Amino acid sequence: MAKKNNVLIPDEILMNKIYVIRDQKVMLDRDLAQLYNVKPFRLREQVKRNADKFPPHFMFQLNEEETNFMVSQNAIPSKQHLGGALPLVFTEYGALQLANVLNSAVATKMSIHIIEIFMRMRKLISENEEIIKFIQALEQKTNGNTKSIELLFEYMDEMMTKKEVKSKAMKVIGFKRCIKTKSAKRV
Repeated sequence: MAKKNNVLIPDEILMNKIYVIRDQKVMLDRDLAQLYNVKPFRLREQVKRNADKFPPHFMFQLNEEETNFMVSQNAIPSKQHLGGALPLVFTEYGALQLANVLNSAVATKMSIHIIEIFMRMRKLISENEEIIKFIQALEQKTNGNTKSIELLFEYMDEMMTKKEVKSKAMKVIGFKRCIKTKSAKRV
């Protein structure tokens, strides 16, 4: 758990502030501003002043479509809630660099905690990837078995069908005993 102004912030809340956009795990500028205890416009101002410290893999601005998607798919009431403009999003590296630019004790402590959460998420994802690969390998093995089992059942069905046809077509050969005369008659 992280502390912000002596208030504990559960890890789950921080994890819920991480989104996947453009195949990157990022955090919104407004969320980082809140966590770093600065106003969002001050955060954006510091980013503009230090633009050379934020390459594209540290930070990027959402486009209109991505912003609309964020509003519609997440618990964000409106674009106004995002600051009225197209928000900036920060990757793990950007969150750390942002704390360096803001140069406050709260931002530094919080950025360390955010980095730890990013690392835990990366570990969980890699563990899940191993599980997914294992399941896929099992699926491939069972797919071959499934085909063999289906073929076996087809052969069994054919054999049963042939047996039924033979049993209906076969004439019983042998002797019948007549009870009255107690003699054998040929059928």
